[in-house]
Amino acid sequence: MLLLLLAGAAAFYLLQRIIYQRYWNAGLHIGVEFEAHSAYEGDVSYLREEITNDKHLPLPALEVNLAMDRALKFSGDARENANVTDQSYRRDLFSLFMRQRVIRRLPFVCEKRGYYELTKADVIGYDFFFQRSFHSDRILRSALYVYPRLTDTRRIDLLCRAVSGMIVTQNRLFPDPFCFFGIRDYHPSDPMHHINWKASLKGQGLLVNQFDSTTNIRLRIILDTEDSGIVRQEELTEEGIRIAASLGFRIVKERMELTVTGNGMNKVCLKDGAGQIQTLYRELSRIDIHKPVPRLWEELRKEKEQPQSGIIYVIISMNQDEDTARSIASMAENVPLMWVIPLQNAGDCVTAPSGGVHIFKWEMNRS
Repeated sequence: MLLLLLAGAAAFYLLQRIIYQRYWNAGLHIGVEFEAHSAYEGDVSYLREEITNDKHLPLPALEVNLAMDRALKFSGDARENANVTDQSYRRDLFSLFMRQRVIRRLPFVCEKRGYYELTKADVIGYDFFFQRSFHSDRILRSALYVYPRLTDTRRIDLLCRAVSGMIVTQNRLFPDPFCFFGIRDYHPSDPMHHINWKASLKGQGLLVNQFDSTTNIRLRIILDTEDSGIVRQEELTEEGIRIAASLGFRIVKERMELTVTGNGMNKVCLKDGAGQIQTLYRELSRIDIHKPVPRLWEELRKEKEQPQSGIIYVIISMNQDEDTARSIASMAENVPLMWVIPLQNAGDCVTAPSGGVHIFKWEMNRS
């Protein structure tokens, strides 16, 4: 009798191992994706896991191993079974009955701006007795843009007023409520106090007052992402990218024409209001500050070779070397130009205003 029981147990063990080896992966659907397509630097976002065992064979243990960029760190309860080395790794364990689906949401912190992808999940299944493991790589296709963090409104207001001061009265950067130009159709991004209620009652929809400055001012931001110093200052480069995003948002919100370019990014042209600002954010997210880029003066030379009237230039660069200062001063001889210099402290600014260059010191450590 004992021999029969042992023989039966051995047969069952071998049979289940053959069955699991052949069918463990059948009807097994692994879905892992970022819940949102975008987030801002510093935000908490979520990873969604959806595991489905669509067959009549239970899976007593299933292991799903994931790897993300280390700039995306699991938080809260998701920190369990997670570790960070060269990447953020997570090991999830599941036990699924037949025809069962399990969904989990894993929070993580977007610590750095960037473009991130999930490309692969390593899946390991086990037999009924956990004695044999089976492996499968699953292809994932999910991407996340982490936008630059927008700076506080008060500091951007100071920069906007500084840029406005460069322009003569008839070409103000921001709308002058006393300089009425005309009426146009309402856009969702328009301030409510710009609505012309009297004119709207006569027509078929909302109309807004249009002011002179919004019709003829074009702003061009040139972003320098080169780090020419002996000691790298990546945080200053990142702060420059944040300034470009924040100023761009403010300009586009006013429905002015904006172009953003630089030595480390593709040119972005925005003309139709705040609805297009995501285009700029995505391009700024993709900037790789570790990649070699041309010197700023090469970018400025291209601008000088194709002069255009009615453009206000804002150059964002932490580099204060002689070549950079000379090229900016040369360009300022012909166009209105503001040089925004990201600094750790105000005392770090060694560049003195010259010619038509207006300098705005942007202090990171300012309270």
